[in-house]
Amino acid sequence: MDLFLKRIQSYIPDEFDAFKETLNQKMYQGLRVNTSKISKDKFIRIFKDIEGQTPFCENGFYISKSLGNHPFHMSGLYYLQEPSAMSVVECLDIKEEDVVLDLCAAPGGKSSQIAARLKNGFLVSNEIDAKRCKILLSNMERMGFMNVAITNVKPETLCSAFPSCFDKVLVDAPCSGEGMMKKHSMAYQEWSYENILYCQKRQLDILEQAYKALRKDGILVYSTCTYAKEENEEVIVSFLKKHKDMQLIDIERNFGRSGLKTDGLDEKKVRRIFPMDHGEGHFVAKLKKIEGDIKYLPILKKEKIDPLAQKFLKEQLNWLYPYMHTVSNSIFCMNREFVDFKKVKCIRQGLYCGDIIKKRFEPSHAFYMNNDLENIKHKINLDFEQANQFIHGLSLDLKCDKGYVATCFEGYPFGFGKSDGNVIKNKIPKGLRLMEGQSLYGKK
Repeated sequence: MDLFLKRIQSYIPDEFDAFKETLNQKMYQGLRVNTSKISKDKFIRIFKDIEGQTPFCENGFYISKSLGNHPFHMSGLYYLQEPSAMSVVECLDIKEEDVVLDLCAAPGGKSSQIAARLKNGFLVSNEIDAKRCKILLSNMERMGFMNVAITNVKPETLCSAFPSCFDKVLVDAPCSGEGMMKKHSMAYQEWSYENILYCQKRQLDILEQAYKALRKDGILVYSTCTYAKEENEEVIVSFLKKHKDMQLIDIERNFGRSGLKTDGLDEKKVRRIFPMDHGEGHFVAKLKKIEGDIKYLPILKKEKIDPLAQKFLKEQLNWLYPYMHTVSNSIFCMNREFVDFKKVKCIRQGLYCGDIIKKRFEPSHAFYMNNDLENIKHKINLDFEQANQFIHGLSLDLKCDKGYVATCFEGYPFGFGKSDGNVIKNKIPKGLRLMEGQSLYGKK
C-alpha cells in the first residue's frame, strides 16, 4: 500500500493529505431515480430519504441509509449506485432512437441509466461472467425495461457478429478498482502494480472489440473506477495511436476535474473524480469514430404468437405491443423489431411476458414490473402492512377481480398474485421475497 499512496501523491501532491483523510471516511452512497417509471419531481415529493443532488447526474441523489428493502426500490423506482458512477452515461449523450452497446454491463447501473433514456432505441447489455449476468438481468427486470437484450458472451464474439452497428458504445472496463477500496476489501488486499498492468492489457483488448462495433460518427465512452494512470490516460493514448480514425472529444461536463498530464493527450478533454470531488472515484473519456461503415443489426421476421398468449395479453393490457417473439414456450414483446442474435448467447430480449404451460398461460414477474405502467389493466394498491406481508410470500385476504393482478405500493407494482375474488395468492418468485426477520423499510 505504500506504493499505492506514493503513486496518488505523485498525481495530486497538493491534495494528498486530503485524499488520505478520505480513506477513513464513510463511502459516498447514492441512488438514481428511474425516470422511465417516475419523474424526478414526483420522486422528490414522495421519497423523504434523499440528502441532496449529486453533481454527476441530474437524477442522482446522496443517501446515508440502507434502502435496498424499501418498497420503492423493489418497484424499480430507483437504482442504488455510487454517485460518481452516475457520471459516465451522462457523457454518452443518449438519444431516444439510439442503438447502444454496454459491453461490460453487470451489475446494471449504467445499463439501466442508458435504457431509461431510450424510447424506440435499443440497448444490448453484455456481461461475460454468467453469475454477474444473472444479476444484470434481475436489475433490468426490476427497473422495467423492454427494448433491451442481455447477452452473455466474450466482447470479441459480440462485436465481431455486429460490426459497425451501434451509435453509442460504453466500455466501463474491468479495472484494479482503486476507487472502490472502501467498498470492496479485496481491491485493497490484492492491489499490486502487476495487476494494474494486467488490467491495462485487458482494457486495450476490450477497446479493440468496441471499436469494431461502433458505427461511423458513433460515440465510444471509456470509463474505470480506478485512479491508476496506466488504466486511464495511458490506455486512451495507446488506443488513439492505433486508431487514427478515432478522435478524443471534449466531454463538456464540469464534474470532477481534468485528467493527469500525459504525453499525446489533451487532459482537459477527459474527466477524473477523486473523493474530494464528492464521489469515490472514476475516470471518463469520450471518443468519436470519424471514418468507417454504418451497418444495422439483423432483424427477425415478424411472427404470430400462440392464441393462448394472445388472449392473456388482451385480458391484461390496455394495448398490445407491436412485436412478439416466442422462444420455446416463452413469450416476449417489444416496441421495435427483435434482433436476430444467431449464435450469440442472448439470455433475454424484450419484455418476458410468461410461458405456455399445459394449455394455459403463466405470466412472469417481469411482465408486471414493466415500466409501461398505464398499460397494466389489473392492479391493486396495498398499504404498508399488506405490502410487507405480500413481499414475504404470504397471501392476502382482499376482495378484487378474479385472475392475475399487479400488487402495488403507492401505485407502483412490486409483484403480482392470482385472485379468486376474495384471496390474492402470492406469485412473487421466492428468490425475490424477503426472508423471515427482514421487513420493508418504511413507516411501521
